Amino acid sequence: MYGWIWRHLPGGTPGKLIGSVLLVGVAVALLWFVVFPLVDQNLPNTAAQVTGG
Repeated sequence: MYGWIWRHLPGGTPGKLIGSVLLVGVAVALLWFVVFPLVDQNLPNTAAQVTGG
């Protein structure tokens, strides 16, 4: 899979490295801002309250 992505990215090695970094950044941002908040809504609330005393 990574080889297929590498072969299909445009440009030489510098362009492919920049494209790879951008693809990883987009994937991380998509997970962070879209997928994780949607999944978080469906998880049970396991946050424990700490009370003084």
